[in-house]
Amino acid sequence: MRIAAQVRCAPMGEAHMSLIAWIVLGLIAGFIASKIVNKAGEGALLDIILGVIGAVVGGWLFHTFGMPGVTGLNLYSMLVAVVGAVVVLVLYHAIAGRSSTGPL
Repeated sequence: MRIAAQVRCAPMGEAHMSLIAWIVLGLIAGFIASKIVNKAGEGALLDIILGVIGAVVGGWLFHTFGMPGVTGLNLYSMLVAVVGAVVVLVLYHAIAGRSSTGPL
């Protein structure tokens, strides 16, 4: 929701930069998280998607515990995004692992 507000309110040049910043943040955070959880990258597109979703989840988690979420393209935001992406990957593997074992 924060991205949409930035894109809607920002002038055209800044909207592209914020979108590019989210893509860069997502790529780096998704790659780091997939290396931590899977010991291998997921591919560029999946790493970006994982990182952006992880940034949203991490921002929500950090905000829930009274800390700021993603604040821009900086190391703190990278930490928030990586933590969120790791949580997303762990939950994904828990759900996918459980459903792939067959009926109980």
